[in-house]
Amino acid sequence: MTDPTAGSVDAELLAEPRLVVEPGAAARVSAVAGPVLQGMGYRLVRIKISGEAGCTVQVMAERPDGTMQIEDCEAISRALSPVLDVADPIDRAYRLEISSPGIDRPLVRRSDFERYAGHLVKIEMAVAHDGRKRFRGLLAGCEGDAVRLHRDDIRAGEDADVLLVMEDIADARLVLTDELIAESMRRGKAAERELKQNLGLAPPPPPHARKSDPAKSNKPKPKPGKTPEPKKPEPTNTKKHRLAAERLRRGDLDPTEGD
Repeated sequence: MTDPTAGSVDAELLAEPRLVVEPGAAARVSAVAGPVLQGMGYRLVRIKISGEAGCTVQVMAERPDGTMQIEDCEAISRALSPVLDVADPIDRAYRLEISSPGIDRPLVRRSDFERYAGHLVKIEMAVAHDGRKRFRGLLAGCEGDAVRLHRDDIRAGEDADVLLVMEDIADARLVLTDELIAESMRRGKAAERELKQNLGLAPPPPPHARKSDPAKSNKPKPKPGKTPEPKKPEPTNTKKHRLAAERLRRGDLDPTEGD
């Protein structure tokens, strides 16, 4: 496993607090898991306790850049399991599960709303906004302490753009789309390539190499038009021309034939 904070990772991004937190037993697990993850260079996304397989405690985590590898999950499990055994935040036997946020992930921090601007999202409010608690639309970034949403579920007489206060959001989640899948695949390939390079399984990029800009098209550029070459003159000393000249000398042929 590689250090998830290798390089110039913003410490503020790693320590950024969550806007959406869990109640009850999940909150107790969060209080234990959060500092452990941050100390390892990861961010806690969500804690979910379900009745699957008796009792399952799911810890959803990520690197500061939003990626997550299998090796990261294994490392977190080895570090967090003994700490939870000592703290004992759950009063019954449980199975610990470490996972990545997934493609249609929850958005729990301000940086999440900023990072996924332009993607489709579903938001449920803890406090109603203009008499509504559920919204769906394209994220349009953050303004102050609110999230701007361009709604696609408007009714007659309603505004398409709405500002939702972050502290009043109970749940926010990305909606699975082709664009989101494509971006997730690009992020995953980049993280896998970085992991292989750090492990020495792949050669590092050359010093002059530049990272591709995902906002720019990777389609090949059309070739510039070539200047047409000048047309070659017709040959004037062919066999046909020589025979015509011989016949002309004998007076057997019109002088224009053979041109």
